[in-house]
Amino acid sequence: MSHLFDVYPIYDIEPVKAEGSYLWDQHGTKYLDLYGGHAVISVGHCHPYYVDKLTKQLNAISFYSNSVKISIQEELAVKLGELSGYPDYKLFLCNSGAEANENALKLASFHNGRTKVIAFTKSFHGRTAGAVAATDNPSIVAPVNYKEHVTFLPFNDVTAAAKGITDEVCAVIVEGIQGVGGINVCTDEFLQTLRRKCDETGAILILDSVQCGYGRTGKFFSHQFSGIEPDIMSMAKGMGNGFPIGGILISPKFKASYGLLGTTFGGNHLACAAGVAVLDIMKEENLIANAAEIGEYLFEGIQAIGGYKELRGRGLMIGIEYDFPVKDLRNKLLFEHKMFTGVAGANTIRLLPSLALGKTEADLFLEALKKEVSVAAE
Repeated sequence: MSHLFDVYPIYDIEPVKAEGSYLWDQHGTKYLDLYGGHAVISVGHCHPYYVDKLTKQLNAISFYSNSVKISIQEELAVKLGELSGYPDYKLFLCNSGAEANENALKLASFHNGRTKVIAFTKSFHGRTAGAVAATDNPSIVAPVNYKEHVTFLPFNDVTAAAKGITDEVCAVIVEGIQGVGGINVCTDEFLQTLRRKCDETGAILILDSVQCGYGRTGKFFSHQFSGIEPDIMSMAKGMGNGFPIGGILISPKFKASYGLLGTTFGGNHLACAAGVAVLDIMKEENLIANAAEIGEYLFEGIQAIGGYKELRGRGLMIGIEYDFPVKDLRNKLLFEHKMFTGVAGANTIRLLPSLALGKTEADLFLEALKKEVSVAAE
């Protein structure tokens, strides 16, 4: 009998070792990791530089509160601003994507004094009170989660957005590419409309970049394909390559004050060491460019195989939708081909590998997919 609260369906596989894009279970079986634990593994498992950085930090000091100077926070902020292309934005550090979105919404409300929030169909922003209220999944919204202030508009509907964003709206929160919702990519026109309407009404534009940010799409943030600048960007997942860390990048239009935002564990020494290591590796190994290159290679390979209903995404954030449930396909990839993938809904395979994925690993996946899609078509 388990003493754990049973809320996760679990595969009977226990990874005990990891390196690069591979995992090994307790029996020594090797698996190709094309999911990265929900897009968390950004620079590869157990990268030597990452391990060394955290080990040295752990041997020095692992934690103290934000009531003292923690210079590695400033190092992280400067390197993040430079690599992301937002050097004039300020960084607030926290622990997770949900917490990042909570702070983004809270900061927006402090800024303009409003309460109404615009979110979009198939959105996912987290499971904490404010974030889950803006998530389009009633099954995970508890009665205690106040949600009457949130209006859901159709995703990628320019007309509905132009009409729905009024001067009563506090914030508009949107994923540049929806992850849980199915790898749905915001169109340029849609994001540009959101930016324009927020400018006109004084609403705050929040780009939830928890899954689609941090270089995954071939640019640091997916919205950069559309030529807009949000007011706040939320981050987590790939930010720490497995160590819990989150944050928001905040436009210069916001004024900070003592006590406005706060956290106990956010920005701790170990989290920042992980965050700095990730940025150093991304820059040194040109992983954003690699995500674009290998992503294009995978897209072309998947298109050549065919058999799908729709192929969506950018870079190494890929959704392959079929006209049949993909549970069996995912299980065959996992148990027969020893490859971890994800799903979004019943019919979409979701790929979120490390940004360091190589063509050798991409070819292994394409060979397995071709075989299983051919079998499914028979």
